[in-house]
Amino acid sequence: MSKKKPDFEYERTGAYKFFKWLSGEEDPYVGKVEMKPQRVKKTSKETIQDRMAEKRMRRDKVYEVEDNRIVKGFNKLYYLVAIIFLVVLFITLVDTVSFLPPVGQADKAVNNEVPARYIENGLQETGSVNIVTGMILDYRAFDTLGESNVLFVATITVLILLQASKGKRGAVDYSMYFEPLDDAILRASATILVPVIAIFGIYVVLNGHLSPGGGFSGGAIIGSALILYQNAYGFKKAKKLFNEKTYKTISAVALATYCCCKMYSFFTGANHLESHIPLGVAGHILSSGLILILNICVGMVVSCTMYAFYVMFRKGDF
Repeated sequence: MSKKKPDFEYERTGAYKFFKWLSGEEDPYVGKVEMKPQRVKKTSKETIQDRMAEKRMRRDKVYEVEDNRIVKGFNKLYYLVAIIFLVVLFITLVDTVSFLPPVGQADKAVNNEVPARYIENGLQETGSVNIVTGMILDYRAFDTLGESNVLFVATITVLILLQASKGKRGAVDYSMYFEPLDDAILRASATILVPVIAIFGIYVVLNGHLSPGGGFSGGAIIGSALILYQNAYGFKKAKKLFNEKTYKTISAVALATYCCCKMYSFFTGANHLESHIPLGVAGHILSSGLILILNICVGMVVSCTMYAFYVMFRKGDF
């Protein structure tokens, strides 16, 4: 039979200290380990330069390429393969072109029933004087919706990848490095040109079904007006006019409106139902059914995308 140890002897044993630490009553390291803050080690410039020179010497010895036979041989082979590939590609393309039908041949692909339908019945079916606008916003409106969504998704992707400061504590705001230096000539020119460019872009969008132009070209013009305004007055003032929230709201509303309008048209057309959307009088501003609304939606998406791409690649954030 073992003899019971007194409490003061048991408290000196490792088992007592271990079980006490295990129960969380006491940490054996708290207050019993001497800790000193680390000193900041400063390396002299001479030492850094010596290390860099030594690193360059090792790299030159290991990765020496000027007199390396293997590297020289690979470069020659690379150029030879590239030339052969280009020659083969050129011959293939020329041979393919030789099989194309002659210009004006009646039975070639561009003279089938599809473009004939666009030309002969486009005005009657779409109400658009501009055949191209009627084609891309009526016959091929689903394709145009996909193109607009591609612009929106691309801008959101760039926004995610290139954000420089938002959501990061202590991040440096580099916007001050991109501000214009009070350029009086630029600001005076922008004061006159920005409204003119924007109004002309709106005109191109609204008359896309009546004359050459439309949502894509008009949106690009409006986007250039926004870019000119930003360059003249800086990010701080431009942000009051157009920011990330503005971009997301305009793009989402425009795409949703486009989608809803064409869903209705697709549903009625696929089921041979009357859409009850009047085409109006050809040549009038309020004509061609939904094409005017779709042009406005496309123009809004394109203009916002142009400005968003410019701001993101220049500054990294709105």
